[in-house]
Amino acid sequence: MRKIDVNVTFLHEVWNENELAYATEHSAGLDLRACIDTDSLEIGPGEKTAIPAGVAIEIREPSVAAYVFSRSGLGTKDGLTVSQGVGVIDPDYRGEIKVSLLNTSDKVRRITRGQRIAQLVFMPVFQAVINPVETLGSTERGTGGFGSTGKN
Repeated sequence: MRKIDVNVTFLHEVWNENELAYATEHSAGLDLRACIDTDSLEIGPGEKTAIPAGVAIEIREPSVAAYVFSRSGLGTKDGLTVSQGVGVIDPDYRGEIKVSLLNTSDKVRRITRGQRIAQLVFMPVFQAVINPVETLGSTERGTGGFGSTGKN
């Protein structure tokens, strides 16, 4: 597994330097924790809230960005997912990472201070060179949209 250098600033007392680590040798993401001022907060059904993660990062490689993904257990068991699907942390962003959680369940959910709420994954990025053209190349699929390739 390829490694990159990332500088981290811990912004709240909730964090212990050793807690921002991979859970296992082959984990893809680092767990982000809820760094809230109160012991807990509630998110009602269908509501979303931005929760500070208490860290700011400096990705030392400009061709890499960080992505905030839902934790599978929190999403599957409690219905709490990253509200925009995936959050993108650009390599030049230096502010605190915040996680916007959406409660997709029909019950009020509680987040506690220090709880693991999302995961941070580092991946390469590519910037496109935009080439305006009159027409695009043809393919077998063409302009077929959702479901155009079949159900199976």
